[in-house]
Amino acid sequence: MQRIIGSVLALLGAFLLTVGVLAQFYAEPRLEKTPIDVDSTTLLSGTVQLSDGSGGLEESPVKAFSVTHADSERSDGDVVVFANSSCLVKDEGDIDTCVSANDPQDRLVSASTDDFATDRVTAMALNEPQYLPPSADEKTGLVNKWPFGAQKETYPVWDGLAGEAVDAEFDRTESIDGLEVYVYRVEQSGTPIELSAGVPGTLDAEKELFIEPMTGSIINQVDHQERLDSDGNPAIVLDLAFTDEQVAKNVEESKSNASSLELVTGTVPIIGYAVGIPALLVGLGLLLLAHRRRSSSPA
Repeated sequence: MQRIIGSVLALLGAFLLTVGVLAQFYAEPRLEKTPIDVDSTTLLSGTVQLSDGSGGLEESPVKAFSVTHADSERSDGDVVVFANSSCLVKDEGDIDTCVSANDPQDRLVSASTDDFATDRVTAMALNEPQYLPPSADEKTGLVNKWPFGAQKETYPVWDGLAGEAVDAEFDRTESIDGLEVYVYRVEQSGTPIELSAGVPGTLDAEKELFIEPMTGSIINQVDHQERLDSDGNPAIVLDLAFTDEQVAKNVEESKSNASSLELVTGTVPIIGYAVGIPALLVGLGLLLLAHRRRSSSPA
């Protein structure tokens, strides 16, 4: 009986220990990578104040749509390639998508497309030509997410208006519907930009980004911008944030993703080591005792 129990415990311990090692050293590095099948639409809302042509500003409610698609054919084990299209439109006429520049209600404020590539682990922008079309702008810093295991520190974040990475400083920890997030702040003052092609201006801005630290997902983004002309007069004042529905969706998805990641990278290795090692040692000890008793027994 002692040999049977020892064998069972030794086999169980060896199995759990193997599972723990595989989860930590094999599964974790493969799970903590940006997937190459991303196909998402992000919705934002707020207000925009635009120049009325006579020195004043005219305010309108706005919506923003940002569609991001990962190009799985261009992506590989280390790099993910994205194509993004986004637009800012006046929220008139129950609008639920982008409109063309020829919109009869003149609701389009701005629209753009973008191609970029990022490291699947660090989330930092990459500019290798084998991944991107020649028309792609060179980027630095984080573009559309934080790295896995985000820290309470400052990260460089790409700003398309400024054409450079800006510092996003860790500010505080918050909870959104039970999900812990890290909040990072970006502050800009007098940053040179183009108001439109060939028209110089400056940017004063404050932005907060709410990040789920385990996966690096952006849960919410609150942005205030003042784009000023060369005389310091406001040309565009924009306040924009993820919609409540978008935040709720992001929270739900992040809770699920973080739980799955925590199970494989945290819970499984802990159980594997905490239960597997003692079971293996006890099992081997029982087998050794059984062997000694059998050896010392008279023939």
